[in-house]
Amino acid sequence: MAFSISYNKSEVLQALRYHFIKQKEIKSLMIFVNVYAIITAVLLFMKKIRPEPFLLGSILWILLMAFFWFVLPNLFFRKTTLFKENWKFNYNQNGASLVGTLGEANWEWDTVTHYFESAYFFHFYFSPKSFFLISKTNIPYEDQHIIRGILKDK
Repeated sequence: MAFSISYNKSEVLQALRYHFIKQKEIKSLMIFVNVYAIITAVLLFMKKIRPEPFLLGSILWILLMAFFWFVLPNLFFRKTTLFKENWKFNYNQNGASLVGTLGEANWEWDTVTHYFESAYFFHFYFSPKSFFLISKTNIPYEDQHIIRGILKDK
């Protein structure tokens, strides 16, 4: 089956946020900064520390959130020409392909190490850092369900 795929900037940015926040090192960093902020808040409340460590934790938290939520997805979107192109997405039981004026990408379903769905995309992962976003906008629900079934079987 063949479908036309195009990318909407706001939808892609949201999908990229999901991708970055799901990375193990980013999750670990966020947990560490949150635990630090909670500990310093408790110690500040108990008057065991001065306000500077709590302020440092709060500033770190705000900077990390701004970087991973706004800066990094926008940088990635701007540098990736894939999202500015219209593509033809084809799939069958063996694999899938994208064809556009910039080139072509083909893959077998068993090369997809894992996948997940966000509101607007299928996120196909070939390694922890190598992934592909396929927009669900122009794919009928029945075909989305078929793709889910193929991926679960593989």
